[in-house]
Amino acid sequence: MDEALISTIRERYQRVLGQISEATARSGRKAETVHLVVVSKSQPLEVVRAAIMAGVSILGENYAGEAVAKISALPESAVEWHMIGHVQSRKADLVAGHFSMLHSLDSVKLAGRLDRYCDESGLTLPVLLEVNISGEESKFGFPAWDERHWPDLEPAFEQIMAFPRLRLRGLMTMPPFFDDPEQTRPYFQQLRRLQVFMREHFPQTDWTELSMGTSADFIAAIEEGATYVRVGQAILGPRPV
Repeated sequence: MDEALISTIRERYQRVLGQISEATARSGRKAETVHLVVVSKSQPLEVVRAAIMAGVSILGENYAGEAVAKISALPESAVEWHMIGHVQSRKADLVAGHFSMLHSLDSVKLAGRLDRYCDESGLTLPVLLEVNISGEESKFGFPAWDERHWPDLEPAFEQIMAFPRLRLRGLMTMPPFFDDPEQTRPYFQQLRRLQVFMREHFPQTDWTELSMGTSADFIAAIEEGATYVRVGQAILGPRPV
């Protein structure tokens, strides 16, 4: 095991945890209300193993097949694996069987398949609904950029809530990328408003979690209410080309 790599990752991880603690304190929140998902997509197995040895507790992956190969290679690990990327319906079985949470549930069709696979395995899967706040065509998620049309989301969300093997926990979004993280703040604020809207319309459902913020803007995301931030390169370093 590369002790230098473990030490470097541990130092970066602790630095980000410190930044999270500072951001939550400024916001009048406790540090434990924010969970750090270390994004390990495209990172080689030795980096992922080093991250676990460095104390990382949640790893986030974007591609189901790649993730399952890593999970299978690290069977002794107690780390939580979260799926944070777009999931094709045909990969629903991989997500249902290997992940502790799905951040990117973006269709009723995918929800139905996940529920079926979870039922077959006797599992329950916590999920977040991915919404597209920016209106960018490159982004996945339920259309939520126009607040006037938020009521149009309710029928699909109701169908998802009805699946017995899925546990709806909140919302997720990916804002546009800006060099200045302050420019992402309005998108985080809009997701928070959508959370309030859904709590008012579906008070029986758990809308606690907001997954938003990456290496570039996680501090602003926390200040605007994030409970999960997804940080990769700031901890694990650049991804191999």
